[in-house]
Amino acid sequence: MPQLTALDAQFLHFETATNVANIAGLAILEGDVNRSDLQALLEARLPYIPALRRKLAPVPFGLDHPYWVGEDDLDLDYHVREIGLPPPGDDRQLAEQVSRLHPRRLDRRRPLWEIYLIHGLSGGRMGLYTKIHHAAVDGVGGADVLAALLDLTPVPAPPPAGRPEPDEPTPDGLEMAGRALIRMSGNPAQAVRFAAGALPHLDEIPLVSWIPGARLVSGLARRLAGSQVPELPSLPAPKTPFSGPVSEHRRFAFVSLPLEEVKQVRKAAGVTVNDVVMAVCAGALRRWLAVHGGVPDMPLAAGVPFSLRSAGEDGPGNQVTIMTAPLAVHLADPMERLRHVREAMRRIKDRFSLAPARWLREFSESMPAALMGLASRSAFGLVGQTAPPINVAISNVPGPQFPLYVCGARLLTHYPVSVITDMSGGVNITAFSYDGSLDIGVITDRRMVPDAWELARHLREALDELLHAGLVGDVKSLG
Repeated sequence: MPQLTALDAQFLHFETATNVANIAGLAILEGDVNRSDLQALLEARLPYIPALRRKLAPVPFGLDHPYWVGEDDLDLDYHVREIGLPPPGDDRQLAEQVSRLHPRRLDRRRPLWEIYLIHGLSGGRMGLYTKIHHAAVDGVGGADVLAALLDLTPVPAPPPAGRPEPDEPTPDGLEMAGRALIRMSGNPAQAVRFAAGALPHLDEIPLVSWIPGARLVSGLARRLAGSQVPELPSLPAPKTPFSGPVSEHRRFAFVSLPLEEVKQVRKAAGVTVNDVVMAVCAGALRRWLAVHGGVPDMPLAAGVPFSLRSAGEDGPGNQVTIMTAPLAVHLADPMERLRHVREAMRRIKDRFSLAPARWLREFSESMPAALMGLASRSAFGLVGQTAPPINVAISNVPGPQFPLYVCGARLLTHYPVSVITDMSGGVNITAFSYDGSLDIGVITDRRMVPDAWELARHLREALDELLHAGLVGDVKSLG
């Protein structure tokens, strides 16, 4: 059976009562799905979805990262749950229910996922909230898990032809310990290699890039190596009302924006859809900050995930890194904000295409597994209270542009529900494009941003601002 990578294990180790590594999605369906029908669908497809049928097997004494092992007696009555909303069953009640469900830690003695059927939503709709641990999947992997439960027509497709490959046998405790000792013997050398290899990439690593002389050393190391990758912008994170340690409580809200309107701005300005999404987030956060604590005179530092998967590559676990990008909330003009975003994202993408930022994965692999848990929690606590490297996390995931179905019910919208931590700040905005709509989930810390709906409303207003700023039809391309 596969062993968790060091990066997968990081998502287990940093968890505390307040930092929780659940990633989820809230699907809104037209109609009502029966629990027994969903369980029957899962029963048929689970053999082809490894992330849902495996649980953790710890290594003795915590000497190494855990292994994934098959669950012989998967209890679907435990994993598939249903709840009902009281009348009137509106969207705010649905979001409040998700706010309560999302920060609850998953039981590590079982496969790390739960599905909730949420009945009673107004307008003949229902909610389907699916939660899985970040140690099992990254954003791309999570979308693949969801896709395995969806169909192109109201009639569920039969299981794939052929039998899934059987799981490999799990090593016993003695073999696990032996492998751990071998791995530990290589950690010092791996740490030295990481330190040497990290020199050209110091400007990519949050906090490290702020150390005086770090960017100079990074640039010099690249020149000596003959590398011609673009320089990255210097990006300290200003203090905001949503900076610092998060509480154990969350707030969730969602909004759908017409994808065609986003594309109108994209075409008129000669930018990408992702540039528009980032600019919309910048506009919304500027509006929120203007009312709550004031707009800083410099960009926010936004954490933007990048996938390390090759085209068409799938597989379990996390193959992701994070880059910091400036988010120009300090600029009043929406056109200037979009231009600033476009230039920053272009430099980051050019840099990433030539030298993918693998520092997060390589740093995790260089640390002894036995020390990783304590080191991760200590680092999160210390950095979160002193100088968080990121103000806000923003992600944009492209999805299918055609209707999908779950047990015959049409999927109307799908809102991501992501992670906030002490290091990343108390706001996460994640967008998913589906069937002509840009579905955006906003998760916040309740203490820092008590009303997530206010921020969601500002996203709609920020897109309107771009549309009405003369960007459509009569403005020259920014490209």
